[in-house]
Amino acid sequence: MLKNAPIRAYIPASDIARARKFYEELIGLEPKAEYAGGVVYECGGAEVFMYPTPSAGTSKASQAFWQVRDVEAEVTELKARGVKFEQYDFPGVTMKNSIVTAGGAKTAWFKDTEGNILAIAQRL
Repeated sequence: MLKNAPIRAYIPASDIARARKFYEELIGLEPKAEYAGGVVYECGGAEVFMYPTPSAGTSKASQAFWQVRDVEAEVTELKARGVKFEQYDFPGVTMKNSIVTAGGAKTAWFKDTEGNILAIAQRL
């Protein structure tokens, strides 16, 4: 049954070398394995596979998010590393320090070098 099988997130990249530099140097991920022209990263016990495709960055929705304990600390650290956070204008919601507090969570979004939208979130 699928409910008992591990699931792996996929992150598309049009330039694997450029994307690896972003994920490894700015985000701080460490490669676990390489295959099929891509790379596997392990994050909190789950895996993500970054794979080559010309369709990278075409989704207007978030590709993935990291569930963190302290979103403010993560935003501060990632900004110090050079990550640029998105600024959204949600009706009735205010962003403070690139973070939206709504729906039972604090969330901040950023794009990788491939145009993929990613997020970090803290449940309240």
